[in-house]
Amino acid sequence: MIPARSQIRAGLDVDIVQKHHQRSGDLTRGVVAQLLTSSAAHPHGIKVRLTTGEVGRVQALVIPDAGG
Repeated sequence: MIPARSQIRAGLDVDIVQKHHQRSGDLTRGVVAQLLTSSAAHPHGIKVRLTTGEVGRVQALVIPDAGG
């Protein structure tokens, strides 16, 4: 399930799909720097900019491994 805007904030690790990877579904992992979508939800995911400058739509939140 694609996360809602309320679940995403700067500093979180996420998997995004960049525009040029939408057909293949290739995901890019990174840290959210800025939220670019103002609506509460979007059918293709909330658009964000990562700290690396890459822009894409959030497909999943990355849950840290608690196993250590």
